[in-house]
Amino acid sequence: LFAIFAFATCGGYSGELRLSVDCANKSESDFNIDIAFAYPFRLHEVNFDVPTCEGKRRETLSLIGDFSSSAEFFVTIAVFAFLYSLAATVVYIFFQNKYRENNRGPLIDFIVTVVFSFLWLVSSSAWAKGLSDVKVATDPDEVLLLMSACKQQSNKCLPVRSPVMSSLNTSVVFGYLNFILWAGNIWFVFKETGWHSSGQRHPSDTMEKQPSSYNQGGYNQDSYGPTGGYNQPGSYGQVGEYDQSQSYGQSGPTSFANQI
Repeated sequence: LFAIFAFATCGGYSGELRLSVDCANKSESDFNIDIAFAYPFRLHEVNFDVPTCEGKRRETLSLIGDFSSSAEFFVTIAVFAFLYSLAATVVYIFFQNKYRENNRGPLIDFIVTVVFSFLWLVSSSAWAKGLSDVKVATDPDEVLLLMSACKQQSNKCLPVRSPVMSSLNTSVVFGYLNFILWAGNIWFVFKETGWHSSGQRHPSDTMEKQPSSYNQGGYNQDSYGPTGGYNQPGSYGQVGEYDQSQSYGQSGPTSFANQI
């Protein structure tokens, strides 16, 4: 969704500014000079006709600057980020086993996430600078300086309407929000890789080995085992032998008395 907002607010933009030229000869004036421009902001290709205030002759001028590289780079990253996010969502939901097989899926996902985070930062910064230049190039006061009629004090040149740049400002905001979102997602993707699991496995293995060696120690076997010395003194409880010895001691006198 963040990627959609980013490329939609930039790639779908179209703006317009309006100028007014009031010549000394009112019949030569033009109060509605509309100049329209749009993405990808090749402003040097935007032409418009203005009066020269010298008879009926008009001159053709164009805006200054070509900012298509930064704008197209930003939109391209946004579109590819959207497509990758959509594909990754499908894989997460329907192909989870394939994703975790041989740990290739998480590793590829981690690398792509890092790359997109870097590209979001670069493209957003480049487009922020490009947008600043677009605002200067489409400023009505700056465009009026290009007209020869406005260089004569007898003529009055005024800006009527400035272009609305709110959607372009929003695109820059969403660009940096995408960077924060992707950069924050690096940690969650890293947890799915074998690097994170291997780092967590070694401490648990050492903890498992310590109790096992402790349980195998002589303490349990000597104290509670079947051959332990503590259980052997149980022979004291065999009072039967002692009783039998008493019976043997009594049988002697009894037989002797019978014989007598």
